[in-house]
Amino acid sequence: MTLAFPNPSRSFDQERNGVYFIGHDGMFQIRFFIEAEALAKNGIVLGGKASVETAYLSAFDGLRTSIQHVAGKVYARHRRDSYTLTAADFR
Repeated sequence: MTLAFPNPSRSFDQERNGVYFIGHDGMFQIRFFIEAEALAKNGIVLGGKASVETAYLSAFDGLRTSIQHVAGKVYARHRRDSYTLTAADFR
């Protein structure tokens, strides 16, 4: 099986400063966390009048395809049940 993202839900974690999302490999759920720095380094300007949570979730939504592509590549290298994506993963 390959990694798929059938559920578009995501959630902001203020303490860890990033966004969680879920992928699926068959019946297995794979958890991902993307650090805020990775979102910012991908051309998204965070801040302004929007709340921090709204800004991060909007940034994630704007980069969803790219983020899922990177998540798939990271997952293919080492199959685990959870990952943290950093700015280095997007180089």
